[in-house]
Amino acid sequence: MSTTLKPAGETRAGDVLARMRSDIISCALKPGTKLRFETLKEMYEVSFSTLREALSRLVAEGLVVAEGQRGFLVAPVSLFDLNDLTDVRVLIERQCIKLAIDRGDDRWEADIMANFHRMDRLQSRLGASYYLSDDWASLHGAFHLSLVAACGSPNLLEIRQKLFERAHRYRRMSSQFRPQWRAKDVEHKMIMDRVIARDTATAQDLVDRHIRETTENVIAHASHLFAQGGMGDSFRRTDPVAAE
Repeated sequence: MSTTLKPAGETRAGDVLARMRSDIISCALKPGTKLRFETLKEMYEVSFSTLREALSRLVAEGLVVAEGQRGFLVAPVSLFDLNDLTDVRVLIERQCIKLAIDRGDDRWEADIMANFHRMDRLQSRLGASYYLSDDWASLHGAFHLSLVAACGSPNLLEIRQKLFERAHRYRRMSSQFRPQWRAKDVEHKMIMDRVIARDTATAQDLVDRHIRETTENVIAHASHLFAQGGMGDSFRRTDPVAAE
């Protein structure tokens, strides 16, 4: 069987897009930061046309804002955006969970348990700073996706995934400024157990609380970062006592 190779330019553009998306959602590129082409060209070692293509894609995803003739900037964070994003995520996740429980089979259940096991084992090996690991973040996303994978709606899953990725910036903020440990592994297991038990109402409520707890923590302990609509230079790494 032959394999169709993507053109080098297309592969390069996809790589830059993935790197920029990762840098934005992890806050390596801080919210509100002006995205200057000369700086980005040097940082990602690509042409202006490739950068413009990647930025246009990120605008469509809501991670970058186009300012007309003034260029681009990383989408700012705000309390309004946080609350709105949270409400929409809860709405979508509750519906996805319901549909997945209604339609899921034994293979779906096994996939959930396998994803939880991989995430939990890596978390145990990494210790308290596991949330800084890209590998753990990937497994965390895979676990949450597995919970709803059987919902049967590709459109719902696409919307849900985009919202999940956008929320990563807020999850990172929450973990930076959390004053008390959050037993997130326990929360994940409780959600998994209720989903597999086909307890729709409880599973929905647990996912709802799981999402909203992060929002409440950001508002309580990191809302000062939104004073001017973005985090600016005030975002800094601290020694967290918990992770999102």
